[in-house]
Amino acid sequence: MTSEPTIGDVFGEMIRDAYAVATGVGPRPMAGGRLPRPVIEIIERDDGLVNGAPAGHYLDPPERWQPHDHRAVDRVHGHVLDVGVGAGRIALRLQERGVPVTGLDTSLGALRVSRHRGVRELVHATVDEHVADGRRYDTFLLLGNNLGLFEGRERAPALLAALAALARPGARVIAHGTDPYGTTDPVHTAYHEANRRRGRLGGQLRLRLRYRLLGTEWFDYLVCSPDEFAELVHGSPWRLTDVDTTDHPYYLATLALRR
Repeated sequence: MTSEPTIGDVFGEMIRDAYAVATGVGPRPMAGGRLPRPVIEIIERDDGLVNGAPAGHYLDPPERWQPHDHRAVDRVHGHVLDVGVGAGRIALRLQERGVPVTGLDTSLGALRVSRHRGVRELVHATVDEHVADGRRYDTFLLLGNNLGLFEGRERAPALLAALAALARPGARVIAHGTDPYGTTDPVHTAYHEANRRRGRLGGQLRLRLRYRLLGTEWFDYLVCSPDEFAELVHGSPWRLTDVDTTDHPYYLATLALRR
């Protein structure tokens, strides 16, 4: 016996089960009887903090979205790349509006759910890998807090360059982030300080996801202030043109490709 999880497609298995619970499609995880149990995403931080959240929100229809999701979708133009498409909630809405959209994800399980729900164009790859496919886009969406995919100072330049390589002239990136510094919770403020002592951004999280018997490898995920994000973008092929903080601490950061 071991206390360590098996490395696998945590997100895909979790989304598959959440979809089964919501729709009855596919085998449902049972709570020791006939009732399906709630599907909970477990997030483990490298200081030992463990949080759990219901996974059903990845399937939410537009009437359950946060206001910033609606504002982001209203800002798209041209062909959209939905980075981290997940269960396809954003891509499906864009399709309904007649917007050409491609969903990209590293989770095969999530892509299967997206396809079953009706997302027509899907790619299994990272942003960097997708560059080799020769596709070009007008809008890149990183919603669902996916500004976190910038990871930190080390990863951000490569991701910004890869997005630029996929961009048509006049392209934009619209990313949803969260400012982590409004909290007074010592569990979080101590983590911010420990990060800074290590030369990391305060909200640069080191995480792994858990679901049932599976876990991911440890990875970095960035929660940063708009000012910190502006510093990461500086000197890249992109310029930060707008930060929408209407729903503080959540914000939408819009980048425009430099001419």
